[in-house]
Amino acid sequence: MGQMDIGIPETALRERPAPVVVRRPPVQTVPVVFASPHSGRIYSPEFLAAARLDPLSLRRSEDSFVDELFVDAPLYGAPLLTAHFPRAWCDVNREPWELDPAMFEDALPDWVNSASPRVGAGLGTIARVVATGEAIYRRKLRFAEAEARVRECWQPYHETLAALIGGTRATFGACLLIDCHSMPACAGARGAADFVLGDAHGTACAPAITRAVEQTLAAMGYSVRRNDPYAGGYITRHYGRPRENVHALQLEVARPLYMDEGRIQKLVRFSALQRAISNLVSDITERAASLMGDPCAGGVPRSS
Repeated sequence: MGQMDIGIPETALRERPAPVVVRRPPVQTVPVVFASPHSGRIYSPEFLAAARLDPLSLRRSEDSFVDELFVDAPLYGAPLLTAHFPRAWCDVNREPWELDPAMFEDALPDWVNSASPRVGAGLGTIARVVATGEAIYRRKLRFAEAEARVRECWQPYHETLAALIGGTRATFGACLLIDCHSMPACAGARGAADFVLGDAHGTACAPAITRAVEQTLAAMGYSVRRNDPYAGGYITRHYGRPRENVHALQLEVARPLYMDEGRIQKLVRFSALQRAISNLVSDITERAASLMGDPCAGGVPRSS
């Protein structure tokens, strides 16, 4: 019952669902895609058995409930992509092969990126530690296990995301990806902000878009920072190509706004933030086309 008490669904302990889910509007009417890569909370029995940590500790790495904060995206004509698997199992906001050799009992191929700063911090594609710095595994893994996770989780997520972005760009002439995350209360050396917008210092997203999102949040009374301490991870930097009419903006929400970080439970004010996020989604979807300079500024798809 302990696992149930912290919010892991009973069915998740018995079944393995599809790695990702896309919540779609009946017809996509705006050039925007929302994605939540780190809110997955289905922990397989083999993962729980291999971990030296209890389930609650494993969940420290989640962007818990972020998919629910953005759940209204399809109501405004935009798809919402969500991962079912947890970040601690496979982190899709990394290159596919950012792996720590010290985690594996067999030698890794030469082409694996074992020198990235993320690997050094224990937070590669297959994480060595949870967000609080505690080691995850009882034993060393085999490279075949990493291969399976990349094949079963990383690849389906990115194949789906790339298809959503490509289809949106083909229909509307441009695409804005909002990559949705959450951040702990202690994030940032200059004190807490309610939201952090990461556009890879202006290289992944048109400044007008970042500025518009910042202004909308500020008008609602939230404090906002840009690129500090999160300038955008692999997803933002990989997909954000403004010169090709694809813009990517990473959006970090402060967890104290909506959840108890210690117990990983929603606060009473969760619903209020969800409504505020819905208003933000409405504003983004209404203005995205014009902010990107797309011909279909009215939000009407091109005829195929």
